Amino acid sequence: MAAFVVNGTPVTVEKNQKLIRYLRDELHLTSVKDGCSEGACGTCHVLIDGKPTKACIPQTDKLEGKHIVTVEGLSAFEKEAFTYAFGEAGAVQCGFCIPGMVISAKGLLDVNPDPTREEAAFAIRNNICRCTGYVKIIDGILLAARIFREGKLPAASADDWQVGSRVHRLDVEEKVLGYGQYPDDVYVDGMCYGSAVRSQYARARVLSIDTSEAEALPGVVCVLTQKDIPGKVNVGHLKKDQPTMIGIGEITHYLGDAVALVCARDRETLEEAKKLVKVAYEVLPAVHNPEEAAAPDAPLVFEEEESNVQAYKHVSRGDAEGAIRRSKYVLTRHFHTPWTEHAFLEPECCVALPLENGGVKLLTTDQSSHTTMHECASMLGVDYEHCQVQNMLVGGGFGGVLGMFLGVPIFACISSLVNWFTNRSLTKKGVTDDAMFAPAPLASPDEKKD
Repeated sequence: MAAFVVNGTPVTVEKNQKLIRYLRDELHLTSVKDGCSEGACGTCHVLIDGKPTKACIPQTDKLEGKHIVTVEGLSAFEKEAFTYAFGEAGAVQCGFCIPGMVISAKGLLDVNPDPTREEAAFAIRNNICRCTGYVKIIDGILLAARIFREGKLPAASADDWQVGSRVHRLDVEEKVLGYGQYPDDVYVDGMCYGSAVRSQYARARVLSIDTSEAEALPGVVCVLTQKDIPGKVNVGHLKKDQPTMIGIGEITHYLGDAVALVCARDRETLEEAKKLVKVAYEVLPAVHNPEEAAAPDAPLVFEEEESNVQAYKHVSRGDAEGAIRRSKYVLTRHFHTPWTEHAFLEPECCVALPLENGGVKLLTTDQSSHTTMHECASMLGVDYEHCQVQNMLVGGGFGGVLGMFLGVPIFACISSLVNWFTNRSLTKKGVTDDAMFAPAPLASPDEKKD
């Protein structure tokens, strides 16, 4: 147990937990964004006794007597100044990192009201931004410093919204102050939590799945496997070849394929229940890359296919040979580029809410809400009146949350499936590491009232 102060209000925390969980889950201070949960990204920065600190690191029992400030606790003028400065500088795009940047900036400006550009850059050294970059954020910090020194807001450079005008984004305030909602910021009374039990092998045949011990654990809402899917199992963008879950007798296709879903009333029960799901595998030789897949004797990634070629596409546009022939200079080289992780900061997440007609409404963070709706409706075996999708704020994407071959829509399918069976609101969330190789965790709220 610990007693400390949050935004000027004394609080007493009975249960020891990470500070970020208390601030978000109990106080619902959603400016404290959860980007990684392990101290890497800096989206959860708060001030602890004036020092910028990642809230996902300290435990509440260690905070006795401390004073904690989040963006919600800034003064009215500070909120106006940071909103104006970041908007004027063009420092806000997806916005997921911005509240953490603001806290680090405040930590600097409270002790150094006239920093150099190098000092401003050093102040945000522990804050990652994926889309804006750092130049405009530093511009915003320096502009905020000038506003605080002068004690007044300047006029915006333009507000006429004419072509060519440099105006502030309409969503600057909600992103700077952290009240704009990404799916993970949505809380519903009675929320439970869930997660997928995932394959431990890149390629293996699932021989059996025993969920009996997990289902018997108090606090578990349900445990689902592929046999519980009411509609079509496979989803996909170019080709519907990605199973929502791997069934008994089928082969996993990557490290992290979902084999079962667990929904529980709290995080601790969830983690315990996942360990009680027993999966037996026959481990098979894996296919690790395109070169291995193209080998004449390569195992089939999808055993129902004739080869490891997913699809044949021929694209022809313009007269390339003619353009080269008419060019003054022609340079011929072999170029090699690395693969690139999209590395969006917001963990993939979907909230599923029960509709009065018995269907499901999905609040998603993806770049293709119609595709998500089509695939989830197909998986549930329902029409679009019973499967609706609303896009929330998206914390970065870069194509990484576009289409059913990526994690977010799979999260949506899984969330909608658990909602379908439990008639509960759900939020399915993945952590960043999972997003880099597979879709991951899930969550859910109380029964729908008649």
